[in-house]
Amino acid sequence: MKTYALVGTGGRSGLYIEAITGKYRHNAKFVAFCDTNQTRMDYANQQLVQNDIAPVPTWKAADFGDMLTETKPDIVIVTSMDRTHDDYIVRALHAGCDVITEKPMTIDENRALRILDAVDATGFQVRVAFNYRYAPHHSKIRELLMQDTIGDVLSVHFEWLLNTEHGADYFRRWHRDKRNSGGLLVHKSTHHFDLMNFWLNSTPEKVYAQGDLRFYGKENAEKRGVTEFYPRAHGYPQAQNDPFALHMEDNAQLKTLYLDAEHEDHYFRDQSVFSDGINIEDTLSVLVKYQNKVQLTYALNAYLPWEGLNVVFNGTQGRIEMKIVEMSYVNAGGKRENEGSIEKAEITVYPLFAEPWKAQFQLGEGGHGGGDNAMLEDLFGERREDPLKRAADHRAGAMSILTGIAGNLSMQYDKPIYFKDFELVKRLRQRK
Repeated sequence: MKTYALVGTGGRSGLYIEAITGKYRHNAKFVAFCDTNQTRMDYANQQLVQNDIAPVPTWKAADFGDMLTETKPDIVIVTSMDRTHDDYIVRALHAGCDVITEKPMTIDENRALRILDAVDATGFQVRVAFNYRYAPHHSKIRELLMQDTIGDVLSVHFEWLLNTEHGADYFRRWHRDKRNSGGLLVHKSTHHFDLMNFWLNSTPEKVYAQGDLRFYGKENAEKRGVTEFYPRAHGYPQAQNDPFALHMEDNAQLKTLYLDAEHEDHYFRDQSVFSDGINIEDTLSVLVKYQNKVQLTYALNAYLPWEGLNVVFNGTQGRIEMKIVEMSYVNAGGKRENEGSIEKAEITVYPLFAEPWKAQFQLGEGGHGGGDNAMLEDLFGERREDPLKRAADHRAGAMSILTGIAGNLSMQYDKPIYFKDFELVKRLRQRK
């Protein structure tokens, strides 16, 4: 039986707690929880008790090293704030543990180099939890491209839409500060850039990006005529009729995880999306040229009426179009299986000289069209040969974030960024 310690007991940790206390309890168990906040760790232990599992010791973040020494987990699961991932990953590797980390693996090149150094020095493994790879519709695209269904891919257009519930949520919490998250090009788009690397079996050559904060933030709201503002939803009457406000007291899980935990670390989960202090972009456009000469046009907007994606592949023998509409949700604000659940999923193949046809695939149960459960089976269940090679290691984690990191640099300096200039890329390519 493998033993696990989990660091970061906020909303995303629930995916792993439910898995290890449920379906995989016969071959996996927790030995410790670690967080900056005791209230959230206590809530994690309540979930264990509800599943007839004894509570485990809890450790404050400052005592992470002592936790590793005393509990000796086989694997550390990292679901903390993005900017802290590298510290926990590196220390866990040097303590003799494998690591499963939430995406993004980290938020900048120097932190990624630290992880690469630690993997090289210790020989232990880092797995990045790219659940989107496992979603049946995304796996189907991989399969179609591997079968040369449209010949050689020449160009791709990828449009991701975040709606006014899920999209707005990134502007209420710690993600709104780029120092914590790397902005949406790193925190959110790492999913999409990883899918591109996965689908195309290639990595970028150069990146050019433009982006701005156009919808959220106080200044933008003022331009649209808004005159009443508030810093956060809880305790402010002005928030009562604002459709963008998050009322944590109305949701038992959000109340327990965050509202009842504020007295410890003063983290406010319900900040106004139209307040000052937001320095990430909500409107983004990216051009990417890949090593195999494929051209990508990518767009992400975080304030739209529906959630999901449009992606098209243009090839020498035709075109593939995929449209996915996802159910709206707020992280930790509802049932796990509703996160990224699919309302519409359609893949159409348009051959050059034949009738179009619909690709057949079966959505699974659980979040992200079954992607969450398929990934959890790969992480905690019986490992099987996977012809699609969906498991993602630290190299995949690094290459996915580098597209977003390059995009951030491109916006900063208003010029294309070349992957060959990244030290991390040089070192990864030397190890092939």
